[in-house]
Amino acid sequence: MPRSRQNNNLREQLLVEGYDAFLHNGYHGTGLKEVLDRLRIPKGSFYNYFESKEAFGVAVIRYYSDCLDQKLTSALKGSPDPLAGLRQFFQRLMTEFERANYTGGCLVANLGAELEGSEVCREALATALLGWRDDICKVLRQAQAQGLVRADMPAETLSDMLINTWEGAVIRMKLERSLAPLQQCLQLLLDDYFQP
Repeated sequence: MPRSRQNNNLREQLLVEGYDAFLHNGYHGTGLKEVLDRLRIPKGSFYNYFESKEAFGVAVIRYYSDCLDQKLTSALKGSPDPLAGLRQFFQRLMTEFERANYTGGCLVANLGAELEGSEVCREALATALLGWRDDICKVLRQAQAQGLVRADMPAETLSDMLINTWEGAVIRMKLERSLAPLQQCLQLLLDDYFQP
């Protein structure tokens, strides 16, 4: 059981390093020793923060979800309208992918296929994805209210369509080493199909 005295900065460092390792090596391809060695943390200290690798995985998934939420909030601030903010959010993600040479992608999608055997991780992944969907749904609902997005379909349906298409495009981006699938996704949905 984790001890009550914790260094939040060290916990944050573990989450950041865990995110990077899981994103690029997968859950099963990442050893705790590898993560701890990078941070020069003794293995015993890890258990001050997390009960197990599985608990660590759940915390990293939540950390990633929080980061996505912050990125969406940041993109929406200062944007002239919700649709422009949504475009800005996805554009920033594409910039990150391009800087990473089209590797990595979405942690939730990457781990989704790998962690279906862990119920606690599967639930964390589903919660993260549904949270992201709900956040985008709110933005699309605002855009609908302003007449920027078609209103003949529920915002939930549009949000599901956008996320499902985006995640497929992220896979193609990684395989093709190109932003073209992501650009096509946004053009076809935000610029064409979602229009009133």
